[in-house]
Amino acid sequence: TVPFKFDIPSPDDMVSIGLKSSRHLRKDIPGKMVMGDDDLVAEKDTSTDPSSSVKLDELGGNSSSVAANTRNETLILDNELQHLSLERKPKNSKAKIKKPVPVSQYKPEPWMLQGEDQEMPRQLNLAIVGHVDSGKSTLCGRLLHALGRISKKQMHKNEKEAKEKGKGSFAYAWAMDESADERARGITMNVGVAYFDTKNYQVVMLDSPGHKDFVPNMISGVTQADAAVLVVDASLGSFESGMGVNGVGQTKEHSQLIRSFGVENLIVAVNKMDSVEYSAERFNYVKSQLGIFLRSCGYKESAITWVPLSAMENENLVTAASDTRLSSWFHGTCLLEAIDSSAAPHRDVSKPLRLPICDVISSHVLGQVAVCGKVVCGAIRSDSKVLVMPSGELATVKIIERDSSRLSSARAGDNIAIGLQGIDPIHVMSGGVLCHPDYPVSVASSLELKILVLDITVPILPGLQVDMSTLRAPPSVPSGRPRPSRSSLICLPMSARPPIELLQLKLSSYRYTSLRRA
Repeated sequence: TVPFKFDIPSPDDMVSIGLKSSRHLRKDIPGKMVMGDDDLVAEKDTSTDPSSSVKLDELGGNSSSVAANTRNETLILDNELQHLSLERKPKNSKAKIKKPVPVSQYKPEPWMLQGEDQEMPRQLNLAIVGHVDSGKSTLCGRLLHALGRISKKQMHKNEKEAKEKGKGSFAYAWAMDESADERARGITMNVGVAYFDTKNYQVVMLDSPGHKDFVPNMISGVTQADAAVLVVDASLGSFESGMGVNGVGQTKEHSQLIRSFGVENLIVAVNKMDSVEYSAERFNYVKSQLGIFLRSCGYKESAITWVPLSAMENENLVTAASDTRLSSWFHGTCLLEAIDSSAAPHRDVSKPLRLPICDVISSHVLGQVAVCGKVVCGAIRSDSKVLVMPSGELATVKIIERDSSRLSSARAGDNIAIGLQGIDPIHVMSGGVLCHPDYPVSVASSLELKILVLDITVPILPGLQVDMSTLRAPPSVPSGRPRPSRSSLICLPMSARPPIELLQLKLSSYRYTSLRRA
């Protein structure tokens, strides 16, 4: 007896057949779907050709043929549903950026120029650089403590923890070296940021690493600097080590790097003068040896200030030296006065906004989408529109902060954190640039580099593969922190890769301009 069969499968049958087919369906040959042993083999265009050959059930007749065709359609529909995507795929993946207006037609708005007339402290980004163990972090901590930027409670805590670990002399350095790794190793690994005020400036102090393994991190702070303090150890042997008697020392390397990034005003802090009994002869020796090298790097003699001091003994930091061994022969300025008398950095607000994005963050104050960076040129204010490049998306500026203080506007030279609204986070990334909506930054597929060669280890020839580093400031730097903004690059051979994110390049051609070995 032939069992009763419906001519048309019920919806439940179609669903069950579809679920079963999705488990057995596999694509072995393009244009052909192969089923399990008990299932149907459907050739290409089976869904559009009802007369295609199928395996007929001897007892099913026409009802089996209808069920088979329905099953084929179900299988095809099920396969299409599996590859269904809710994401809209634009025809052109390139960002829709309207044709830019020539920069020559740009005129700054009146509110951008108002800050120049107001009596407000100008920001000075000051990089602290030098050879490892020259006393940079101790100098920074001692200076902050003398200016009242470190509380007694915090200082007492640092002294106690330093003594417990047998590093009592590191108490002031730990005001800048806050991470556990830095304190355990006794060296600065990331760029520390601190703020203090002078008569003329609000100073952003960037304590940079001195160890050669962390030169990329040091560069992330130097790229922000308007001026620099080169800390030199006056101790016998230490100064010579920094000058690279047996190679390139960090005193030389740091001097070349900060000059290559456009820093012209340099303060040379000859530290640890107490170890040489504040000897004038030793100071003059350091000044003569290092002065020759600095002038060869392009520094002008009038732009270099020499300050002998002792950070540990607090001599000649904030006030004039009290030790007669130093005050008897040195009658110049102390370190704080030298910083305050630095030439005012140029702030260009007459050009369209350019703010390189150095980090993307999220916080309760700034919102889910926030960026950090330095305003290179132009100005920005709350509730204004900005263009995020290279995505070409518009966003609204909701909050602007500098040193955890909210601002209504910011101008060229300010290191700020900005909360954005009206943009998807996927369009905001480190390395992008916030621009004026009508004057976007140019997008290029090739670039020409000017490379400063510090030490030649391999011949530089066409075809040499090098690494171009994408510098990022360390995560320990607080919100509103300075970040890399100028076009700073490190090109190294593939075998000398530093521990940072890298983009692999191939040197296609080069033009010889000048080659100088450090």
